Amino acid sequence: MKVAKRSGIAPFIAMEVMKAANERAQTGAEVLHMEVGQPGTGAPAAALAAARAVLEGPSAALGYTEALGVPGLRVRIARHYQDKYGVTVAPQRIAVTTGSSGAFLLAFLAAFDAGDRVAILEPGYPAYRNILTALGIEVVPIPVGPDTGFQATPEHLAAAGRLDGFLVASPANPTGSMLSADELDALLRWCDGAGVRFLSDEIYHGITYGKRETTALGRGNDQAIVINSFSKYFCMTGWRLGWLVLPQDLVRPVERLAQNLFISPPALPQLAAQAAFDAIPELDANVARYAASRALLLRELPQAGFDSFAPADGAFYLFADVARLTNDSTEFCRRMLAEAGVAATPGTDFDPVRGNRFVRFSFAGTTDDMARAAAKLQAWLKPRQV
Repeated sequence: MKVAKRSGIAPFIAMEVMKAANERAQTGAEVLHMEVGQPGTGAPAAALAAARAVLEGPSAALGYTEALGVPGLRVRIARHYQDKYGVTVAPQRIAVTTGSSGAFLLAFLAAFDAGDRVAILEPGYPAYRNILTALGIEVVPIPVGPDTGFQATPEHLAAAGRLDGFLVASPANPTGSMLSADELDALLRWCDGAGVRFLSDEIYHGITYGKRETTALGRGNDQAIVINSFSKYFCMTGWRLGWLVLPQDLVRPVERLAQNLFISPPALPQLAAQAAFDAIPELDANVARYAASRALLLRELPQAGFDSFAPADGAFYLFADVARLTNDSTEFCRRMLAEAGVAATPGTDFDPVRGNRFVRFSFAGTTDDMARAAAKLQAWLKPRQV
């Protein structure tokens, strides 16, 4: 029987590594997880308490919600933008989604047609490329590197040819690199002038080290789309809840798509997530732990031979140049898991062309696990460097 061509996209390699790591763990072997961006702590206490209260209440509370999300959560997200950024956002412009993955799908379907051209950065989050490809949208890769801090410039966009959209993340996955306010403004101005839809992935906002993140909202481009999620800063990965902030002309298109594709986001996470905004001290304590893990790895990994990293100013990743150790990061990561018990993601997941010389390490787990992983990598690699 026929299998649709759109399903022939590349796998999400980080998830493939996680599957292999779990298979190893099921044999009783130790695994230290550095392959996925999975916070080592669960949902904040306030969100868990809110979820328990819902579960102990009337069962009708877990029925369908509006396709764009429960009004109370949309209002609370809007207040978040006022509190954190000083930006006023109408709750009616907010769409609650099934994770940021659902947000990307809805945004791409509402803003682009098959055959449109959307620019993304390489290295960058692989699901951008794979979702766009599955939808028949042409991906325009923009290679970036240390010379521009692993971010794009207006010159990059001007050289990319005709574009219908541009998607950027700050802080970025896998590099952790960030755009300054001036750099973000320059990209927004270029896209506005060229009639290019600007999409800003802000799911790592709140997780920064010495720099302040900037939202694309309220900066003069009223056609920008912002994507965010409860998975990273809010530590609610498995609850599968994200959101979009949309230009007014895309609200109704996204609503129609959401009604038909998802009916609604899951009810329990929406009701719990409203309380997550009251847990900022707890969540900031998690970021302090990430900072400690980041400092530990930047100190210890060079002793194992990893001594060149992208500027990890945000998120919880180190993107390491491993060219002096291997020219095949996929095989290198396979051996790392099999021989050292450390799971990490090969750079080919994020850059199909140059990723063979990079490895991404996630430090979202506990600091103790990061210390043990560094020690294992030192023991594994040091004999090879003698």
